[in-house]
Amino acid sequence: MRVGSAETVLIVIRGNSGSGKSTVARRIRERYGRGVALVSQDDVRRTILREKDLPGAANIGLIDTIARYALDAGYHVVVEGILDAGRYGAMLTALRADHAGRSSFCYLDVPFAETVRRHATRPQSREFGEAEMRSWYRRLDLIPAADEQVIGPDSALAETVERIVSSAGLLRCDAHP
Repeated sequence: MRVGSAETVLIVIRGNSGSGKSTVARRIRERYGRGVALVSQDDVRRTILREKDLPGAANIGLIDTIARYALDAGYHVVVEGILDAGRYGAMLTALRADHAGRSSFCYLDVPFAETVRRHATRPQSREFGEAEMRSWYRRLDLIPAADEQVIGPDSALAETVERIVSSAGLLRCDAHP
C-alpha cells in the first residue's frame, strides 16, 4: 500500500538514549517550518500509551499509523527514537518500502560515555540513569534494509541537521496549513 506522494519526505532518526535524536529532529522541524510532522517514539510510547518498550508493543503500530497518516495528508515526516532494530526494524522497513517519496534513515552513533554525559543535562536525568542506559545501549544497531547513514559524535548539531536535510532533499520551507 503506497503512502504519501512523490513530494513527501520521510526521515527516520535512530540512535541510543542521549545520542541527540530529539534535538536533531526538533531542529529539522524548526528549520523547515510548517509541514513537518514530528513522530517521537518517547511521546507515543511513554506519554500517549504509557507502555514499556517490548516486542510487539502497541506503540510500534501507532508510530507506523501516525507516520502513514501524516504522509498521506501531505506532511513530511520525521520519526525519531531509539527504535531498536529488533523491535521496530520490520515496521520501519515496510514504511520505507511503502513510501512514494524520498526516505532517508540515519543512525546517530555516539559512544556510551558520551550518551551518559549528555543525559545528565536533560530533564529525563531524574527518571533514569546510567544503569538503565547501559541495559538499553546497542552499538550500531543498524537496520540492514534501511540503508542508514551513520553520523558520528564529532558531527556538530548544525552539521548533523544540514547533512540529514540535504540527503533527504528537505531543503526549502513550504507553506502548509
